[in-house]
Amino acid sequence: MNLIDQRFAELKERGETALIPFLTVGDPSLDATLEIILEMEKAGASLLELGVPYSDPLADGPVIQRSSERALKHRITILDVIEIARKARNRGSKLPFILFTYYNPVLQMGLERIFKQMSESEISGVIIPDLPLEEDKEVRAIAAKYGIHLIPLVAPTSNDRIKRIASSASGFVYCVSSLGVTGVRSEFFGGINDFIATVKEATSLPIAVGFGISSREQVARFEGACDGVVVGSAIVRTIEQVLPLLEADPASPEGLAQIHRFVAELKG
Repeated sequence: MNLIDQRFAELKERGETALIPFLTVGDPSLDATLEIILEMEKAGASLLELGVPYSDPLADGPVIQRSSERALKHRITILDVIEIARKARNRGSKLPFILFTYYNPVLQMGLERIFKQMSESEISGVIIPDLPLEEDKEVRAIAAKYGIHLIPLVAPTSNDRIKRIASSASGFVYCVSSLGVTGVRSEFFGGINDFIATVKEATSLPIAVGFGISSREQVARFEGACDGVVVGSAIVRTIEQVLPLLEADPASPEGLAQIHRFVAELKG
């Protein structure tokens, strides 16, 4: 069974909502990323999005853009991200890993090659925000061949496409809670509850909500409405706050402790 399916089934049985952090791999270094992954798992992360740093993002706000810029100074590639998943697994991580990447790196490396390597590193899912439903047939087929879920983003502005996107999803459906790019927010799209209900009607898969969620109060606000909550910019910003510590020592106890506290607080 795919680890994503297994984890959501376990959480449902316990009546828990998944906490799904996002981080940019290679920020501030690959060694630090590995330590952060293991620390977030200890703090209660349920699944983990591994962000591939990208120079021209479409959906990422300024916090994640800065993290990509820092990672790209070290020439981090999609292959490095896949390798980090393997190293984390070798260190004992049980987290389901989800690769978050734009389509160009996948295309450049070759679909067959990249999905084979993802499978070998036990990556369970992939999110490609700039790959629309109408053009994902080939990717979907290769992903299925290797047992990897192609997880769609669905936004309030998807309108009549919501049902088509949700009904063809795999793994879970990622509902965008805010209009615009990622980033910390104090308010969400006004019709968010109706939007989530519409998506639920279109699929039996778990529903995760993300974009702009940054505090325990906001996580709790969605826990009763969905199966998982994604926290991205607020995690990356916490890492940014301890950059000097992690740059000096990728396993900095003080730096990792601050990240641990924030993730544990989000978990509640």
